[in-house]
Amino acid sequence: MKYVDVYNKASNRLKEAGVPEYQLDARLLLESVCQTDYNTLLVHGDRTVTQEEEKKYNEFIDKRCLRIPLAYIVGHQEFMGIDFKVNENVLVPNQDTETLAEEALRELSDGMRFMDLCTGSGCIALSILNYTNDTSCVMTDISDKAIEVATSNSISLGFAERARIIKTDLFPKDNIEKFDMIVSNPPYIRTDVIDTLPPEVKSGEPYIALNGGDDGLIFYRRIIDNAGKWLYKSGWLLMEIGYDQGEAVSKLMNNAGYHDVEVIKDLGDNDRVVRGCLY
Repeated sequence: MKYVDVYNKASNRLKEAGVPEYQLDARLLLESVCQTDYNTLLVHGDRTVTQEEEKKYNEFIDKRCLRIPLAYIVGHQEFMGIDFKVNENVLVPNQDTETLAEEALRELSDGMRFMDLCTGSGCIALSILNYTNDTSCVMTDISDKAIEVATSNSISLGFAERARIIKTDLFPKDNIEKFDMIVSNPPYIRTDVIDTLPPEVKSGEPYIALNGGDDGLIFYRRIIDNAGKWLYKSGWLLMEIGYDQGEAVSKLMNNAGYHDVEVIKDLGDNDRVVRGCLY
């Protein structure tokens, strides 16, 4: 069967299933199966798709019709120009979250140490390591399966010696260490909002990584209340937030003694990161 015909058939199936970007997803899944690129569809649409390729592609399309996130189907997702392994046990790295990594890079100097809470796939911490020299980090997560993903990414990207990964509920349980920075993308969606999210999120991504409690702020309170013990004086705390949480999280940080508290917007002009420096 011709490449373009296989693509068109799959695109129509995804459209009928209600997949928002059905044409893009059909193309990306076909490229993943056939190891091709966008140019193939434009210029080489008459390329023959083998029976084996078509079978695998149809399996991928079946999963996407069930609204399984595309990244989980192909097993990886790009973040900060780096390819990360992902599965259903971690959040899909999101372009908006790159704002957090970029802000961290503004304040981190070579040789500094930082901690990444709720690390998930490890995309934030490992991206920071990738774009700095001689930095090191501690990455934490409460999920065994998330720890497996982060560990795999750490090893495959060559950062195993610079990253220590710990299973714990936010902060390590051992002796308190000092860090120059703490970053986190914690669960921040209100419990009552989760059911209103797209199927890819509410059913596809791990609930434990989404649920921020009744007001969405439970993890911010816990982090802000404890981060000061782990930060050097003038150390930075940076956290991703929901679009409507800037004022509330800023107030929590100001009340806890942070200065230069600032809300940073993402490329979509939504509040995305709150940052502050410890007195």
